[in-house]
Amino acid sequence: MELKDYQKYRWFYTSSEKLVVGGKNADQNEDLIRKMKSLKEDKLIMHTQMPGSPFSFILAPISEIKKSDIKETAIFTASFSRAWREGKSNANIDIFNLSQLYKSTTMKQGTWGVKGKIKRMSAPISLVLAEQKKKLRAVPEQSVSKGKILIKIAPGKIDKSQMLSKLKSILKKYSDEDIMSALPSGGVKII
Repeated sequence: MELKDYQKYRWFYTSSEKLVVGGKNADQNEDLIRKMKSLKEDKLIMHTQMPGSPFSFILAPISEIKKSDIKETAIFTASFSRAWREGKSNANIDIFNLSQLYKSTTMKQGTWGVKGKIKRMSAPISLVLAEQKKKLRAVPEQSVSKGKILIKIAPGKIDKSQMLSKLKSILKKYSDEDIMSALPSGGVKII
């Protein structure tokens, strides 16, 4: 399955080269879920237990998904959720299949219900900045080899826009826009 416009969403590649895509906001979550449902292929999805999270899809057949893909996607989902903005160190992640999602007419944009069994896990909130597919990405550390890590980041008290000059001094080849769009919303600290 190929999602040609995946770069307009949050995305990264796992260590086993599986593409993971998640919405940046409620509108993108809605758009992404509707797009995925129209393809009629079941996919594994993750979302935090609390609102304010991407619906993150692993774009691979469910039978080919490894434990490492699940762990990396959980970290990605947790790190791009409200939990990062709130400065938490981990978040609880719900794991389910696309076929379990339903939408009633009373649900607001970006909100979906899940029927059936949901798996749960706790995921740490921490990312690294690295290059994937020639783009600067904030990704789980496990998804890139050690030599490719540019900076390790975690939730912090300094807003990402105020941290930009410090990040730019390390990430010289990337534009301000590249850096800002790679980072989660909220405060950032370099670790």
